[in-house]
Amino acid sequence: MNVSQLLPLLKDPERLATRLKEIPAEPGVYFMRDDTDRILYIGKSKTLRSRVRSYFRDLSTLSPRIELMVRQIVEIEFIVTDTETEALTLEANLVKQHQPHFNVLLKDDKKYPYLCITWSEDYPRIFITRKRFLNQPKDRYYGPYVDVFLLRSTLHLVKRLFPLRQRPQPLFKDRPCLNYDIGRCPGVCQQLISPEEYRRTVMKVAMVFQGRTKELVDILTPQMHRAAADLNFELAAQLRDRIRGMEGLGADQKVQLPNDSVSQDAIAFAADHHHACIQLFQIRAGRLVGRLGFLADAQSGDGGAILQRALEEHYRGVDPVEIPTEIVVQHPLTDMEFLEAYLSERKGRKVSILVPQRQLKANLIEMVERNAELELSRTRRFAERNHQALIDLAELLDLPDIPHRIEGYDISHIQGSDAVASQVVFIDGLPAKQYYRHYKIKNPTVKIGHSDDFASMAEVITRRFRRHLRDRAVPPPSSIPPSPLTTTVDQPNWPDLILIDGGKGQLSAVVGALREMNLMEDLRVIGLAKQHEEVFLPNESVPLVTDPDQPGVQLLRRLRDEAHRFAVSFHRQQRSDRMKRSRLSEIPGLGHHRQKQLLAHFRSVDYIREASLQQLAEVNGIGLHLAQHIFNYFHPQSDSEIDSIH
Repeated sequence: MNVSQLLPLLKDPERLATRLKEIPAEPGVYFMRDDTDRILYIGKSKTLRSRVRSYFRDLSTLSPRIELMVRQIVEIEFIVTDTETEALTLEANLVKQHQPHFNVLLKDDKKYPYLCITWSEDYPRIFITRKRFLNQPKDRYYGPYVDVFLLRSTLHLVKRLFPLRQRPQPLFKDRPCLNYDIGRCPGVCQQLISPEEYRRTVMKVAMVFQGRTKELVDILTPQMHRAAADLNFELAAQLRDRIRGMEGLGADQKVQLPNDSVSQDAIAFAADHHHACIQLFQIRAGRLVGRLGFLADAQSGDGGAILQRALEEHYRGVDPVEIPTEIVVQHPLTDMEFLEAYLSERKGRKVSILVPQRQLKANLIEMVERNAELELSRTRRFAERNHQALIDLAELLDLPDIPHRIEGYDISHIQGSDAVASQVVFIDGLPAKQYYRHYKIKNPTVKIGHSDDFASMAEVITRRFRRHLRDRAVPPPSSIPPSPLTTTVDQPNWPDLILIDGGKGQLSAVVGALREMNLMEDLRVIGLAKQHEEVFLPNESVPLVTDPDQPGVQLLRRLRDEAHRFAVSFHRQQRSDRMKRSRLSEIPGLGHHRQKQLLAHFRSVDYIREASLQQLAEVNGIGLHLAQHIFNYFHPQSDSEIDSIH
């Protein structure tokens, strides 16, 4: 059946009643789909029929977020499982695969970093990042860590104690760097250590960030004694230093419980009308080894529902060995027995979830909740400052409402060469990097020695909004409520305000392009000149009277600076790629694709020039004949080396 021809189930009571009767009262997973066949939500339940019916009983009892979803449901599908645990596991896999919009509860807290171990690579890298990419299922992310200083200190100490890969790319082509000579790296770049042996080292490092430091010390201690008994005193000394370093990691911990055998997680949150700040304390062997922070939508449910979903999402991404045997929670969960069974099956032993009754554990939860309240206060203050900046901007520009989506544009080039443009997006005053875009300027008059920022900006704006012209003629059905990304003109991702980096000239060029597309009435566009931070409006010869320090102008400057940074970084990348390929393009028979293969293999033109004929021929797709052309180009006096290969 074509779902695009169906009404939402709320508008078709007969079909809704029939569909609900078809859902069995068994454990399983359910899917909510809209009229475009997009999956809105994936959920699980031990009784599918009861759970799905609960969405349609009384909309007034639902949160605004869930009510918006229910009004869009056109079809319901389900998969029956044998047990509740299977349902939770299946839901986790499906959510990770489809990423439904309404399944997002925990948000990446951009203020705090993660630690990443790239298990997808033969020689895994270990680094700190504020971006959590899930493109490689084998890669592991730990965090987000609230105590950033402790995270950096721990990683620094770990890299001193264990020989680890120090660079993402080799420094030299045919020899290791200084890190190998001083024992900081095992020579990964020259494969002086096998991938299997190196991964065993990284597994030990991972134990530190899993809170298993004591377990790691227990493993290293017998190895130290065996090395000493075998008179391998150098290895014994290395293991001794590592053990002392591992024991020192817990010396500065702020919390130590009387029972040093305790391994538990404690979770609590604090919320207002908009935000729920969740804190999770990881306690291993009686010591606080990690403090993780998350953000959630306060409208997503009551306290038990928020904690239940937070724990489900957190533990589905950790190794079974990281799951503690005891989890202390602030409020009773909505389905505590269900989660206990799931975690116990993953860990292979009993996992207990409890609301504290005794004084010691109650004090622990009280401390976690106090930290969550402090984080909520920080989040609220930041949101308030940002909201005031948006209000000030709306008053400054005489906007009808606070701008939700603001787009900024900038051009970058060097005397016309490698001209590019950037589009950055702020949602509610915050960068929304998933909507950032790059543009390569296609105007043939913009070339080396001749630049035209006005024409370039007009081209970018035209390309940005050209695709919306035909879409506007077909508005969405009135029975379907707008999605969270739909604005007043019924266009997805439509900006409330456009900021052009430049003065009257750039702004006039953009206004002319918008008028040609008949979009000037639907878009509000302004320019921000760099020299005096002046704000220009269309058709106005003088700038607005502003104070450079007022919140609205500061927001515009942040947007302008981000557009400039994004454009410059892309321009540098394009220029670097062009310079890399300029010499390779002169080699007969070496096309663009094989140039990329060579650069991917050797990393730079200098390494290609130093490579032997045999090394060139080993590159996938090159072959002996083309390798000879490449070698002769860089070594015109060496025409006979091909004979040595035969």
